[in-house]
Amino acid sequence: MEKRDQRVPKENLKLLVEGKLAWEEVKKMIRLSPKDADRFWKYLEVLQERVPWKEKILLRISDHLYIVAKKGGGRVVKCDCGQEFGDYRANWKLSCRVYIRKTREEMAEVISVEEAVNDPNLVEIREFYCPACLAQLGVEVVPAGYPVIFEMLPDLDTFYREWLGKPLEDESPDWFQDKTFDLTARWAKEG
Repeated sequence: MEKRDQRVPKENLKLLVEGKLAWEEVKKMIRLSPKDADRFWKYLEVLQERVPWKEKILLRISDHLYIVAKKGGGRVVKCDCGQEFGDYRANWKLSCRVYIRKTREEMAEVISVEEAVNDPNLVEIREFYCPACLAQLGVEVVPAGYPVIFEMLPDLDTFYREWLGKPLEDESPDWFQDKTFDLTARWAKEG
């Protein structure tokens, strides 16, 4: 096992993830030079300890969502609660429950300053929820009819190989491609 850099203890990363680390400690972590080389690995350990499932977390993509390696192959988006949203290369939002705020009254329920409420003739607010635990996973403010935004398709193979120096076992050039169209095309065929 590699030697651990103790300048940023794993406990501090746990407190940071929980939003409980004192601001002075956060600033120390930000200003640390050189950065602790094992911080990402300790961070993944902290995240892994917080979820009830065993699949290996490859990357956290939001407060509740992770890209995980499936046993037997594959990489999927998974929620804290264990709900899977399918291949990480397809937009996870297409597997969510969605609430769309279309009227000024609906928008005012979540925007408390009256002057800041969006014009419903110009935009709608889309809220994306996990179908299992109902955690809010994302929000979009877009023109009505605008395609669902695919916010992040990370090149995990390059990140792990070139930035972290530890290539993934299943590395392949096929991983880094948007599969959202394939998913929607399959749905169209299924009717």
